[in-house]
Amino acid sequence: MTRDARSLTPKVIVEELDRYIVGQKAAKRAVAIALRNRWRQQQIPAELRDEISPKNIIMIGPTGVGKTEIARRLAKLTAAPFLKVEASKFTEVGYVGRDVDSIVRDLVEISVKLVKDEEQTKVRARAKELAEERVLDLLLPRPQPGVRAALPASPSAETPPEVNPTREKLREMLRKGLLDDREVEVTVSDQPQGFFEVFSNPGMDQVGFDMGKLQQMFGGQRGREKARRVKIPQALELLTTEESGRLIDMEKVSVEAVHRAEQSGIVFLDEIDKICGNRSGAGGPDISREGVQRDLLPIVEGSSVTTKYGVVKTDHVLFIAAGAFHVAKPSDLIPELQGRFPIRVELEPLEQNDFVRILTEPENSLTRQYQALLRTEGVEIEWRTDAVIEIARMATLANERMENIGARRLHTILERLLDDLSFEAPGLQGAQVPITAAYVRERLSAVLEDQDLSKYIL
Repeated sequence: MTRDARSLTPKVIVEELDRYIVGQKAAKRAVAIALRNRWRQQQIPAELRDEISPKNIIMIGPTGVGKTEIARRLAKLTAAPFLKVEASKFTEVGYVGRDVDSIVRDLVEISVKLVKDEEQTKVRARAKELAEERVLDLLLPRPQPGVRAALPASPSAETPPEVNPTREKLREMLRKGLLDDREVEVTVSDQPQGFFEVFSNPGMDQVGFDMGKLQQMFGGQRGREKARRVKIPQALELLTTEESGRLIDMEKVSVEAVHRAEQSGIVFLDEIDKICGNRSGAGGPDISREGVQRDLLPIVEGSSVTTKYGVVKTDHVLFIAAGAFHVAKPSDLIPELQGRFPIRVELEPLEQNDFVRILTEPENSLTRQYQALLRTEGVEIEWRTDAVIEIARMATLANERMENIGARRLHTILERLLDDLSFEAPGLQGAQVPITAAYVRERLSAVLEDQDLSKYIL
């Protein structure tokens, strides 16, 4: 749920994050203050506003403790363009990697989609009206010009000539769903595939942009029209989408999208520890990693990147970096990049009590998710308290014995636990299944005891 920026005080932001993420108070406070500072910066007079840069954050902690989720929820809270990117993939630039400017282009694309969706929501009611008229035209074509004039006039008719009783009756039937099984042939624009899209692959973003210009020079039409035979509900949806696109001003969307990317965009740089060198002056992979850091530096510091929507400045984009830092340390980053991430917060490893809370407290907890999934089959599962504690204990044990993947371990354990029930659910309609500690031990103890097997299953 998005909130008005003024009402998003640091305390409110932390409370909203608490609804989905357990613990990690220090990280939540840091991102809450950083987000509020962006709003504060926009209230400052223009001459000083541009001098204030966002306080970028490095989150340090093992996998599965909530680093990505904190950044993602933050973006959803503010309806801000949010992009997650693995820093490690830029170590292969020149082979199959991508140039770092693609981060900004991808962020703008996300911003455009965000703004476009908002604008389409505003015009959807009008678009539905237009789509309805087009469907009625397919069901009952309008008379050709001049045909009505050739018909004998009815002197007693008081109905205006544009009102057609048959058409209005069809409209009523359409709205009641009485025509849903009927098929109509609709013509919608079909975006071309092929030559121009081939060049828009990772690592060749700008080439794809230039191909778009060539397309306009060569062809004129952005897409061909294609006839499709579909049922009326699908026809209404297709035509509503097309009419929405016609009603919105894409130039206005582009301007707003660039502004929003510049002023409220959030880039989450995951695995930043993977591009740390050992700072010993050694060659080999460390040169590549340091090269990626130097490529990232201008974007994080603030630079201008050309996109197909115009030039985008990154001076006020908020960068949140994250890494486990098991081997490297934040101090292994080049000094210039370290200086652009003034806020550092450590996330705590998750313990058994944290797993219990993760399974029960968040609004989107896994226990609620599985309840909802099986309810669709008419099966009601009841999570007993002792079962939740036993699942948390087993997740902790599995993380200690194997790779510590934090809360992600709960996904694998619950999937294994409910495997049989999920398979048999269609034939158990109306059943009520209590999940107890004994039920959990019966299905998982043998797997945990077999070290070799648990590697693959848990």
